[in-house]
Amino acid sequence: MKVITFNVNGIRACLQKGLIDFIKEEDADLVCIQETKAQPEQVDLSKDLPEYMQYWSSAERKGYSGTLILSKYVPKAVDYGGLDNEGRTVCLEFDEFYIINNYVPNAQDGLARIDYRLEWEGKRKEYLKELDKKKPVIMCGDLNVAHNEIDLKNPDTNHNNAGFSDQERNAFTELLSEGFSDAYRKLYPDKVEYSWWSYRMKARERNVGWRIDYFVVSDRLMEQVKDVVIRNDVFGSDHCPVILDISIKI
Repeated sequence: MKVITFNVNGIRACLQKGLIDFIKEEDADLVCIQETKAQPEQVDLSKDLPEYMQYWSSAERKGYSGTLILSKYVPKAVDYGGLDNEGRTVCLEFDEFYIINNYVPNAQDGLARIDYRLEWEGKRKEYLKELDKKKPVIMCGDLNVAHNEIDLKNPDTNHNNAGFSDQERNAFTELLSEGFSDAYRKLYPDKVEYSWWSYRMKARERNVGWRIDYFVVSDRLMEQVKDVVIRNDVFGSDHCPVILDISIKI
């Protein structure tokens, strides 16, 4: 099974920058998109991607946040997590696993939203643990945290900035301690690659980036993970896609 996660930073804008062609070329089973910034009635994907069913979770606030899963297969059930009204979660249940698409809240400048972020993280951890009791979990998305110093270009100057605060990093460590693995880092403990770059100061051109887009899987699935690839050759957003190749039935 192939799964793509991609923060598109506005799906309508990304559609003008080759998103459809990329999805068609990859021919993945599941495509998890974050930061759609759209309601489903504003975007017609059925004409160009008729093979995919669409599962949208849109924010009440228009033009903000939002997640979407495109699936070639009909799930047993669909859930939206109940974590917020910002459209940050879509969960599909299949026979052998759950797939969860997350767009984690940004703590914002000066950690202005850190309390909300940590509250959200706590709810999400309990949600994942409850699902994991029933069957294995694959969670992906923009998790808005660089877990360790290897995961961003300039750890010293970014310490305690949003996305690299001790609180956010510790929350991610706590999640992983509950029976989950950062699949990319398990496979590649010393590899330096990034999935997000600021639009400022030619950051992507200079590869001054952060790895904040993840696949987190139940520990018992790790032996089935064949690869996790960060596609930093794909443009159209300030993030790039990440692709999971896993041996599991869907």
